[in-house]
Amino acid sequence: MKVSIIIPVYNEEKTILKIINKILKLKHINKELIVVNDGSTDNTKKLLNTLSGKRIKIINYNKNLGKGGAIRSAQKHITGTHVIIQDADLEYDPSDYKNLLNPFKKPNISVVYGSRVLKKKRYKLKSFSSFERIFYNHILTIISNIINGQRLSDAHTCYKVFKSNIFKSIRLEENGFGFCPEITTKISNLNIDIKEVPISYRGRSYSEGKKITYLDGIRAIYALFKYKFIR
Repeated sequence: MKVSIIIPVYNEEKTILKIINKILKLKHINKELIVVNDGSTDNTKKLLNTLSGKRIKIINYNKNLGKGGAIRSAQKHITGTHVIIQDADLEYDPSDYKNLLNPFKKPNISVVYGSRVLKKKRYKLKSFSSFERIFYNHILTIISNIINGQRLSDAHTCYKVFKSNIFKSIRLEENGFGFCPEITTKISNLNIDIKEVPISYRGRSYSEGKKITYLDGIRAIYALFKYKFIR
């Protein structure tokens, strides 16, 4: 197993080197890092330039594409057997990779999602930045499950892992955070089951750099309907 780890990054100068170092320190995982600097205007690009020679593929864009656009641009650079999507902040911990990859030992597993709420009391969690975030995530997951005929506990998690042949075969279209409902719906359209495993999570607030807003929630609902019923 070789794991291609895609890291879209936009203005994360405080965390980008920390998350990359966490990944590089992981042992017993054959990995490649594909970092997409998505038009950052802070020191992110300068910091990434210090990583030359560490077997990291860095893609730079002068204009912000959005999370989905950044991930889409990394598809053609994947050489691994499996793909992990990793945010550039510290909300998700790479130490969970082992749990995310273990299900692939079974030949019938093709997609794994890391759930922030699985086997936990959702509305008592302190890891989300607010109660409202838990509520809206729950509602969006319910809507996603109804439309896609799935039984996920956390449809909009960052940690999504795919067999690379499946991931590269999917034509991605969303530029922003609509990537999550798009890929989940297209996996449903392929009649592929998604295995969930519990993961750790430490949500950050908007003052700490959180970028997703209620408008992204509206876009997510639109994307669900679009890729299930229109496209």
